[in-house]
Parts: sequence; structure tokens; C-alpha cells
Amino acid sequence: MLKALITGITGQDGSYLAELLLQKGYEVHGIIRRASTFNTKRIDHIYQDPHEAHRRLFLHYGDLTDAESIRKLIHKIHPDEIYNLGAQSHVKVSFEIPEYTANIDALGVIRILEAIRDFQESTGKKMKFYQASSSEIFGASPPPQHELTPFKPRSPYGCSKVFGYHVTINYREAYGIFACNGILFNHESPRRGETFVTRKVTRGIARIKAGLDKKIYLGNLDSRRDWGYAPEYMEAAWRMLQQEHPDDYVIGTGEAHSVKEFVETAFTHAGISDWKNYVEIDQKYYRPSEVHHLTADASKAKKFLSWEPKIRFHDLIKIMVDADIEEIKKSNN
Repeated sequence: MLKALITGITGQDGSYLAELLLQKGYEVHGIIRRASTFNTKRIDHIYQDPHEAHRRLFLHYGDLTDAESIRKLIHKIHPDEIYNLGAQSHVKVSFEIPEYTANIDALGVIRILEAIRDFQESTGKKMKFYQASSSEIFGASPPPQHELTPFKPRSPYGCSKVFGYHVTINYREAYGIFACNGILFNHESPRRGETFVTRKVTRGIARIKAGLDKKIYLGNLDSRRDWGYAPEYMEAAWRMLQQEHPDDYVIGTGEAHSVKEFVETAFTHAGISDWKNYVEIDQKYYRPSEVHHLTADASKAKKFLSWEPKIRFHDLIKIMVDADIEEIKKSNN
């Protein structure tokens, strides 16, 4: 039975990846941070009690700021595959806590890679590493963006991800580690964090329909992004580690839409005709430096991973709006 270790297992991507790997017969280990409140909501449906026989999901306390905890877990678990999905992943927040963002998103990567190097040199056992890169590394480079597009990040988050990207390649070339970068463009789902613009919109619409809110407060409506469906992107991440040789891949739909289009489509699907009556622009949600247009050229992934997105823009919005409306209904009953 293959073993996988996932950082960020309680996040949107981590929860979908854990589901996928369990379906494929893996033994799955996830790293969670200690907190005074439960933060495992996204994986509650697959959680297995520690006393359950033949369980295949295990959770461990650790942190990407703590190199020793990462090293100990790798030596304890002996994973075949490691997926680094843990991050301070909010671009706007990265301007407010840039040092912490870099500590997690940049130095966290090198802590894992050093632990892998140490493990492989001391045991002779090889393992595969997936680094969750981001389309934010492209920043101001004109679209469409592909694997050879120059990096021009526009945030501490983007800069940190550039470091993580390059150090992954460096350890691949210097030490022969099977290490891949998945440069994932925006990917959403009903499990998206509530402070991210897509979920903020769909959840806000559900609350407006339920009479709980009157407005949604947003920032720049003109930014254009390539939005896909998170579960499909985790399938792509898994496929990267199943190749004969490690490489880096852009993952996206090839379509870009503005935040304004997302808002209009979501309100229309919910049966609300004039979205402008419910949306207010608040300057505090603007970033000090903006990324205006990201569109993926994922032709390499299509050729070598046989991966293509199935859920497109309008279907994605329908899934998210319907899920949030249903969730509000359940909480009100």
C-alpha cells in the first residue's frame, strides 16, 4: 500500500486530495496545526477514529515553520509521496504579514526538501515530492502564461511561491529528488475559504437570499482570472507524481473571466436580477499592487498528463452557489 503525506490536509485542496488518494487505495497521512478550536471541518466526512481497525487516514501535529517536526514525521511515516499544499495562501493577507508568508510559503518548502534529502541519504529509499506552485508567480507577465513565461510576481505571496518553485527545481537537479511543481491557476469549490473572492460572492448571495445580509463588499472587479474546479486540479497533481520523470506543469482551463463576470453570473444563477443593488466597492480590499490578467496555457499537461478540465466557468459557479444556498438552508432549519 502506497503512503502519502499531505501538508495542508485541512484546506480545500488537501481535503480533495485526501479523498482522491483514499479512493486509490493509499494510506494517507496529514499534517495539522495545533489550535484551540477544531479546524478539520473539510475532512470530517473522511475522518477515521484512531481506535478504528484497518484505518487508512492518520493525522499528525506539525508545522512548516518547524523543521524538526517535518523531519521526524518523514522518518516515522516513510511516505512514498509528499504533497506540500500547506501555505499562507491569501494574496491580500500576504501584504499584511509578509514575513510570516515567506516563512511558510518559501522556507517551508526548503524545510521539507531538506528532510527528504536527509531521509533518502540515510535510508536509500526514494520518495516523490509535489510542490503547490501558483499562477501568482507570473504576476504582471502578459497572458496566456505557460511553463516558460517569465515570473513577475506582484505580492509577497507570489514572491514566496517563486522561491518555492526554484528551490524545488534546485533540489531535483542537485540531489536527484523526484520533485515536481504544479503551477495551478485559481481553483475553487464549495470548500473554498470564505475570505476568498469567489466564495465570498457565492456565500454572500446565499445569505442575501435568506434575508441575512443586504450587501457584499468587494474590491477590484476588473481583475481577470482563470478559474477551475479544485478536485480536478488535485487529480492533475497526483498524475504529476505518476510520471517516469519529474517535471513542472501549468494547470488551468485556458479561459479568463473578470471578477465582475463571476459576480453577474452567480447572481443570475441565484435568480437575483440586478447585482449592482447588492454589491459595494470597498477600497480596503484592493491590493497595493494588482495582478490584472491570468490565463493558463495548459497544453503541456494535456500532452504529457492526459489532463483536461471538465468543469468550466458557469458550471463551477452553479456548483458553488447551489452548495452555499443549501448550506444556509440547513443552518436555518
